[in-house]
Amino acid sequence: MLAANFSTVRKNFKGYCDTANNDLETVIITRKEGGNAVLMSEAEYNNIMENLFVRSNKETYSRLKESINQLEQGQAAIRNIDNDE
Repeated sequence: MLAANFSTVRKNFKGYCDTANNDLETVIITRKEGGNAVLMSEAEYNNIMENLFVRSNKETYSRLKESINQLEQGQAAIRNIDNDE
């Protein structure tokens, strides 16, 4: 995570956007009067929103955790799906 003041970010906005996207780095934009802001890639933002959505439904999240546990314990099976049947 990077922190930079508003003026610095404004002077090199493209560079900070590139850093957020290419390095998946979160940039905290600080301001003298408070009310800081966060700059992150769209991919990171979407990932956070997806995780919040999945975790907001206890049943879905429980099923996901159980599936992960089964996979880690070698209880997964590979299936081939044939569209011709």
